[in-house]
Amino acid sequence: MSDWLPDTPRTLTFPTAAYVTLAGADWLASASPHPDTVQTLWATQPAAPSVLPCGTVFDVINAPALFGRRMVDRLWSAGPGSGPVAAHRGRILLFTAPGTAQRLPSLLGWEEWARAVPPLLCHGSGDAVTVPPLHPSHASAAADAAAPAASRWLVAPDVRAPWLPGPDVLLWACVRAARWAAEEEREAAPQGPVPALTPG
Repeated sequence: MSDWLPDTPRTLTFPTAAYVTLAGADWLASASPHPDTVQTLWATQPAAPSVLPCGTVFDVINAPALFGRRMVDRLWSAGPGSGPVAAHRGRILLFTAPGTAQRLPSLLGWEEWARAVPPLLCHGSGDAVTVPPLHPSHASAAADAAAPAASRWLVAPDVRAPWLPGPDVLLWACVRAARWAAEEEREAAPQGPVPALTPG
């Protein structure tokens, strides 16, 4: 975990599971209209990412990597925690309660910090997302060990019915992440020249 959230407090409440348990796999597979087929695919091709539909078991909020990591950090350091979280192709996938993908954009539309939130991809009913392999040991052997995997679980599903944040919680995380980014930019901005004192 230290390679993706260096500023996150390490506590017993912060998730450390980087692989999906059997109960978590059952939950993920339940998103498919054919869960047995998904389970068979995972058993025969464990290194392959899978595509699962959104909208019934979960929605997914897809954020740029840095902003998504800030959201997850806020959720775990000052909020209620998160549901499962994955990294895929430079993006952070936050698994949320069904309906979140539809509601979050309208809630953001009313928020004064909305302009500071980068474009989020909200995957809900009718959409599908790619999820990482269930276990990190099944990641591509060709990948460089020093580089993070292109697709991996950051907070893996480990129970049959994980808690999933809804649109209000995700709005809160977006606003906190945007404020954090603004504060970092302010602190990093060069200070103007000190005015010279003139004899009076």
